[in-house]
Amino acid sequence: MKKIQIKLLGISLLLLVMLFPSCTNDLNQSPDNGNSVPGDEFFADPASYKQNLAKLYAGLAISGQTGPAGTPDISGIDEGESQYVRGLWLMQELTTDEAVIAWNDGTIKDFHSQTWTSLDRFITATFARFSFQIVNCNEFLRQTTDEKLAARGVDAALKAEIATYRAEARFLRALTYWHLIDTFGGGSLVTEDSPATFNYPEYATRAELYKFVDEELTAIAPLLKAPKTNEAYRVDQAAAWMLQAKLYMNSQVYINTDKYAAAVPLLVKIMGTGYALHSDYNQLFLADNDKNGAQNEFIFAVAFDGLHTQGYGGTTFLTHAAVGGSMNAASYGINGGWAGIRTTSAFVDKFGANPVDKRGQFYTAGQTKEINDIGSFTNGYAIQKFKNVDKNGVQGSDKSGNFVDTDFPVFRLADAYLMYAECAARNAAGASLTTATGYINALRTRANAATISALTADVSGLNLILDERAKELHWEGHRRTDLIRFGKFSDGGYLWPWKGGVAGGTQTQSFRNLFPIPANALASNNKLQQNPGY
Repeated sequence: MKKIQIKLLGISLLLLVMLFPSCTNDLNQSPDNGNSVPGDEFFADPASYKQNLAKLYAGLAISGQTGPAGTPDISGIDEGESQYVRGLWLMQELTTDEAVIAWNDGTIKDFHSQTWTSLDRFITATFARFSFQIVNCNEFLRQTTDEKLAARGVDAALKAEIATYRAEARFLRALTYWHLIDTFGGGSLVTEDSPATFNYPEYATRAELYKFVDEELTAIAPLLKAPKTNEAYRVDQAAAWMLQAKLYMNSQVYINTDKYAAAVPLLVKIMGTGYALHSDYNQLFLADNDKNGAQNEFIFAVAFDGLHTQGYGGTTFLTHAAVGGSMNAASYGINGGWAGIRTTSAFVDKFGANPVDKRGQFYTAGQTKEINDIGSFTNGYAIQKFKNVDKNGVQGSDKSGNFVDTDFPVFRLADAYLMYAECAARNAAGASLTTATGYINALRTRANAATISALTADVSGLNLILDERAKELHWEGHRRTDLIRFGKFSDGGYLWPWKGGVAGGTQTQSFRNLFPIPANALASNNKLQQNPGY
């Protein structure tokens, strides 16, 4: 899926987007450049089914129809800023202790100060991106029903393959609905069974969307391929178990119901299916992380390729934007740094005064630990996590240094270890503190950090887990969700530099635990409901 160019989706997405209205003319999802063809004509070619599935996976990586710019999926914003991983990353990381950004583009700095509004262009673009991805998944499912396949004379062998494709499309849709639940709460629930003509979808609450995703994952898990038996970058049963475990881990936040115990058997299954920790933490985020052993730890990753998935989002953004000051761009396999993202002293301090933990990949030369001016890249330590070089230091496939090969891990085994440990620390049935201690120590040993004697089921144990998640998973798009689950996102009990727009940090309003439904989405569909506080 990574090494082939993704062909243009051959259905009229301009029409389809109207099924999930979220934007008005200032931010339209309008990729139709005249190359669209009717669905029946497109699917006349048996190979088109897999091509269309590839497009759904590529929806997490690319930002338009040609790349890196020119025919965007989402107009009205810089194309790179509308890319799925980049938009989600801004919401999950810039709002926390793990990241600040020097740029002054529009409302970008409102993320870290937690002062965003329903007019925020970045939030609006991400909401639109979620809508666009769901619409594409729905149309694929409409075009691959038994009736459609029979009418096209699809043979039994291909029909069996398409059944697996459909389960994967349902997973990708469930993934996006989970992101919607986590960031925006409620929204429109639109499926392949929704009317195929223009309409304004009804509002679905967070609980209703949760129920849909939970039931979908239960239904599709048996239909997916067994763990580690699918092609690279395609999901299998382990990915479905991981997503459902994520849903359960956060259900106290989402639906006010403790379901940690329900996550435990899913995590146990994942950890018993042959995934393995890579021996070198830093190699997990290099240009060859599809083949250097990191792939054995990744349960699901978004494929990025410097030649075939060109764009200014994803790991191209995470690599370029993290380089500035006196950093040598060539060492990171790129042609120049964008001098944007760094971290706060609150995150640095988790590693101690004399860090030996290999996960603390800080660049400090010419950088101050404390941030007096967010707009200055040299204020705040830089993080050297994502690089466009392989384990031997060789640059990725795009020798211009513009676009990177580094895949972005969505789910990996280390996260499953820490999720299990958290369940144990919360006294969830079926989770062993002794086993959890072993998992934590496996991660710490890999990182050259001191091991712990025993995980405890109390506040200190939970604080240890939260800090361990930060050290292990920083900049991988988990931090905001984690802080909310632990009651430390908007709360005044945990402050970090420039939280709330104050140098020393201050408590923010609890309604910030959800982002606002964009104002133009509400204007486009008055059945949507704004989140409290906005």
